[in-house]
Amino acid sequence: MEHFQLFIAGEWRVGSDGQTMETINPATGASWATFDCASVADVNAAVAAAKGALDDPAWRDMTQTQRGKLLYRLADLVAENAEHLGRIETTDSGKLAVETMGQTGYVADYYRYYAGLADKIEGAVLPIDKPDMHVFTQIMPIGVVAAVVPWNAQMFLAATKLAPALAAGCAVILKASEIAPAPMIEFAKLIEQAGFPKGVVSVITGDAENCAIPLTRHPDIDRIAFTGGPETARHVVRNSAENFAVTTLELGGKSPIIVFDDADLDSAANGLIAGNFGASGQSCVAGTRGLVHRPIYDALVGKITEKCSDLVVGDPHDAATHLGPLCTVAQVHRIRETLYAAVAQGARIAFGGEAPKGTSAHYFKPTLVLCDTPDTETLKVEMFGPVMSLLPFDSEEEAVALANESDFGLGSGVFTQNIARAHRVSSRIRSGITWVNTYRAISPIAPFGGFNQSGYGREAGKEAILDYTRTKTTWINTSAQPMSNPFVMR
Repeated sequence: MEHFQLFIAGEWRVGSDGQTMETINPATGASWATFDCASVADVNAAVAAAKGALDDPAWRDMTQTQRGKLLYRLADLVAENAEHLGRIETTDSGKLAVETMGQTGYVADYYRYYAGLADKIEGAVLPIDKPDMHVFTQIMPIGVVAAVVPWNAQMFLAATKLAPALAAGCAVILKASEIAPAPMIEFAKLIEQAGFPKGVVSVITGDAENCAIPLTRHPDIDRIAFTGGPETARHVVRNSAENFAVTTLELGGKSPIIVFDDADLDSAANGLIAGNFGASGQSCVAGTRGLVHRPIYDALVGKITEKCSDLVVGDPHDAATHLGPLCTVAQVHRIRETLYAAVAQGARIAFGGEAPKGTSAHYFKPTLVLCDTPDTETLKVEMFGPVMSLLPFDSEEEAVALANESDFGLGSGVFTQNIARAHRVSSRIRSGITWVNTYRAISPIAPFGGFNQSGYGREAGKEAILDYTRTKTTWINTSAQPMSNPFVMR
């Protein structure tokens, strides 16, 4: 089996307490690699290296333009190694190779985008209201960043944190999930090849007790960028009370997709399929609450059923496969339990609802659930799997109310050919992203993030780079006269 070490302070290291873990190939259900786990001592070493890098002239005195050139170099390396990294991610997580390779190739554009912004971070000279004072601001790196990423879409989610942080001049400890961490650790080789000074980026993984908790509560962490589930996020927020680190959270979702009776049915069906079965449903923005105008409900169900009749569930490395395995067996158990509860509530399974025969325990067929009430379990629980639920509505007001009837607020979709309705409805949905007549589109230029329990803060877009900075104000007395006596009032 392959073995992956920790990357700390520019060096490849064995975990200091000797703890290792295995990672599973979901397509086979068998172990395929092992990796070293970080201990508290390893976390401390990574943070110390990052703090030291901020004071090292090799990074501290590097011009913003030079930082941008390093990021351009990293972008080129990511693009060149997209196939290699993608195949590792597919083996480790079960996601389709065509998706992991394509997504990794596109991730290079995130590094290029922030490379271009690196020398666009500008301070200002202030028109101060006091004579003989020259006052200006500088935009400074916030400091040491803990970037915590989950196993799904990890190359993308790492880039949305690492790229702006490095462009701003920060030092980063990238904590990969202990579930399927191999591509993140392999990615560290590109950091090394790109020529970043030692300590600027470390890549570690490990369990909560020995790695995640010591990292997020470490007194020298200045900024936490976290993507994951709400329960873990609550612990992260509590940990940040120990160091007052600025924290952003990109959490779960239960996104609504509203389809009105004037929508193009083919387009709407494709949007629902992409939003639910893309990445085998393992996406925070999965559009798992399909809200369909009653006059077209039956027609849309028929269209979706027809389009899904020949979907291939199988080997994620095979280009003919449409859905691969789920990353963990726990997801399959959660799907089954949620489906049982929904059926007990009166929901009907139109297709799917079971595991394919002759596959590992990680597989589950694409499933369509027809619901009569918004209280149906599949409309409430984030299952992180290929399950689509449809619920009819009768009016625009009802559709908006149903869309907002959720603890989450990350993504949403609207399918309509009425441009006035598109603007009207999209503005009323409480979510960080709304796609109209499309779904799951992304760009480094467009910020994303959530409302409610989908978290706070935004990633991507030009403003995100400022989240990794602090403003410093400098006052200079330009008068030739000595400073006045502070106890003599004029």
